[in-house]
Formats: sequence, C-alpha cells, structure tokens
Amino acid sequence: MGSNEEFPVCEETVIVTGFGPFGVHKINSSMEAVKLLRSLDVERELGIQLVTKEIPVEYDYVKNEIPIMWQLYKPKLVVHVGVSGMAQELTLETQAFNRGYGSLDNTGNLPEGGVCVEGCPDYLESSIDMRTICQNVNSSTCGVVSCVSTDPGRYLCDYIFYSSLHVDKTRTAFVHVPVLNKPYSAIQLAQGLKLVIAEMLEQVRKHDRKQNPA
Repeated sequence: MGSNEEFPVCEETVIVTGFGPFGVHKINSSMEAVKLLRSLDVERELGIQLVTKEIPVEYDYVKNEIPIMWQLYKPKLVVHVGVSGMAQELTLETQAFNRGYGSLDNTGNLPEGGVCVEGCPDYLESSIDMRTICQNVNSSTCGVVSCVSTDPGRYLCDYIFYSSLHVDKTRTAFVHVPVLNKPYSAIQLAQGLKLVIAEMLEQVRKHDRKQNPA
C-alpha cells in the first residue's frame, strides 16, 4: 500500500492520509502537510504510532485498500486529509455521502453507479464532535483558523471519508486544507493538523474508556 510503516506495532495507532496530485493540484497540500507531521514529534507527544499514507486519486484504490488498512492496523483514529481550492482554513467535515459521484478520477473512472458502498445509508456522520474541536483550535495559539463543514463534495475526499465511516464512524475524521500558501504554508498546516489530531484523539480515548471501563 505504499506505507512508510511495514507492520502495526501498538494499540494506539493513528493513521493520517493525504492525497497525491490531481487536476490543477500538481503539488497536493494535503500530503505536503501530512508528510511533516512526524517532524513535529507527534508520536512522542501524543503517545501514538503514526502511520502516514499518500492515497492516489483513484476510486478503485480507495475501495480496495482502505478496508485492508483498517484490518491491518486496527487504528485508534483515522484522519483523512484532502485539499480544497475553496478552503481558506482547516475545514473539519462532519459527514460524508454515499451517492452522486460523477467526477472522473485520475484513471478516468467513476465508482459503479456513482455509489461508494452499495446498499448503505445516503450519508454517514462521524461521532467525533467537530464543532468542539473547531472551537478549541480557534481559541489556541497555533495560528491556524478552523471551521466546520457538512459537505465534503462528491469526489475522492468524500469517497474516502464515507469508506472509513462505513468501517467505524467513532474513530474516523476528514479535514480539508487550503492550497499551499493560501494562506498557510505546509508547516503551518501540519501544526494545525497536529492540534486537530490531538483533540480528536482525546475524544476517541474518552469514548473508548466509557465503552470499556477499567
């Protein structure tokens, strides 16, 4: 799967994905930011094993590989990151949609029937409280502004988000980032993502403790 991690090692694995180039995005800011997370000492500070992956902008790849990723790593948290030409801040998506995929991927393909997962609900919502995370990020000193969105579009960002929500909506998130330097650099985006991931991880850990009290 082109991972920089060969084997899952510990229970507290956090997977963060970015996308490769597509369309006008010859350099995809999502992956540029994700690549920098390890340099920010995320693993030590959050007590996790960080797995980062670059995802090709291909429906079939996502359909085939994302379920394998979940089975292989059994992650505590999965955060998908994608670029949006309309975004000017870190945009925390709350839900993903199952239908309406009409834009061709990098291979010129569409999902069959324009559907992500046949026979499943029209939309799925993440159990993670994105609005609280947004408030916490915006009251922090990280220097990056965040907002909440209810519509991740009908392309690979939405598609991968729905694919992971279908596996486990309690530990799946999606973040849209702006194009590089409009207004944030890759390192600024990475610093913002680090805080977002920390906030998400705290929520997931609390949820898991409630489900499995000591």
